[in-house]
Amino acid sequence: PFLVLATQNPVEQEGTFPLPEAQVDRFMLKVFMGYLSKEQELEVMQKMSNMDFNYRPKVILTKEDISNIRQEINKITISETLERYIIELIFATRKPGDYGLRDEARYVQFGASPRATINLNLAAKVLAYLDERDYVLPEDIKEIAPDVLNHRIMLNYEAEADGITTMQVIDTILRRVAIGR
Repeated sequence: PFLVLATQNPVEQEGTFPLPEAQVDRFMLKVFMGYLSKEQELEVMQKMSNMDFNYRPKVILTKEDISNIRQEINKITISETLERYIIELIFATRKPGDYGLRDEARYVQFGASPRATINLNLAAKVLAYLDERDYVLPEDIKEIAPDVLNHRIMLNYEAEADGITTMQVIDTILRRVAIGR
């Protein structure tokens, strides 16, 4: 469940993936990584263009470490209020008009799937874990939501014609959907 789809192009639109939509939805996150700096790219080029380059990866985490981390993440609590907030966010992607998001309702062809609900919950718990907390904050959900949702909301041609991006729709939903609605 922790697959990440990484891309360097933050303006990449829906439909440009080499995978069908149903398979893209299986990725937990789509993270925009950006390009390397000139110095980083020089280093990569120098290492990779050396035919004698023999990189030995270092073990950072063992299978046991990963298993222990998963167990710790499972212990992170999330209040029912925040679980319901996640549901409201996902439903706002499906029926923006029901949330007073009239412009977004014109542009959204398909909203996020149930996988988005599950992965937004899990990703928020991971952020809490990384911040060394045993509970999820609303800020965790808001911080990770763009990475969980940006490949799951399909906009229509009208959105493309008007220059509207999925990230703009997500930003509006996050600003307008209240916790405890």
